Amino acid sequence: MASRLTLRIQERFSALTQGEQKLGRLILEGQDDMLALSATELAEMAGVSKATAARFFRSLGYSDFNEVRAQAREERNRTQPYHFARSPGDRGTLGPIAAHLELELTNLTRTFEELNSTRLTTAAKLIAEAPQVWVLGVGLQEGLARYARLLLSRLRHGVMLLNNGSGSWAEALAMTGPRDVLILLTLDPRPRILKPILAYLHTTRVNIITATDQTYIGRAERFSQVVLPCHVTSLGLGPSHTSMASVVRLLAVAYAEHVGDAAIKRTEIIADIHEELDDVE
Repeated sequence: MASRLTLRIQERFSALTQGEQKLGRLILEGQDDMLALSATELAEMAGVSKATAARFFRSLGYSDFNEVRAQAREERNRTQPYHFARSPGDRGTLGPIAAHLELELTNLTRTFEELNSTRLTTAAKLIAEAPQVWVLGVGLQEGLARYARLLLSRLRHGVMLLNNGSGSWAEALAMTGPRDVLILLTLDPRPRILKPILAYLHTTRVNIITATDQTYIGRAERFSQVVLPCHVTSLGLGPSHTSMASVVRLLAVAYAEHVGDAAIKRTEIIADIHEELDDVE
């Protein structure tokens, strides 16, 4: 299905009429198969009138269903099968800088076109209600986990790394509890220790928010309350972390907007402490 159509339906679903919601559910559940039908056939399958179908697509910002199908064709033409990495030789006539930029922009564009705002809102609410927030990234994601922890700790208390580099997994896990949140940042290759860690967190009823690549979404959905998919194709040297870093920052922004003044006051307190310590210019 056209990712932009999916996003529009999900974002505006609550504002649709009952009949429009029936049509929206049909399209979301049927995905690409629905785009092979006519607007009349879609209306009949959903049990709504042709007028309702026309109003539905207009409410999503389209002139008619033909525009939806044209958009879907355009997206299929430009969307390539998912690759974890591409060879540097795949850049064609582009130079290394232009090829890198094009690939990073594609990763960012595809990531945010497919990001569901409802998931983001749910994630922000889970973080706001959590007694403690833990962040986990292993391997190349460890640095990104430290960035996420620092970013969120400027907005709320009780944000900690689950992996502090000491190897004391058991001690860290013993401090987790119900309604805590784990923000998991994971890409291949995934360490063996991850599976037993997730199993333990399930028993302690920790809510998990996972940012990961497309190949891991299905597995992540089995243990996560929220999954934030990232496109990470790169020109060698493993996956690109650009889109994941941007998703982490967006998650912090969504949390700050959710809690409002509480986040602002904390940033002001931290700024005052920095001034008192005189540790930054």
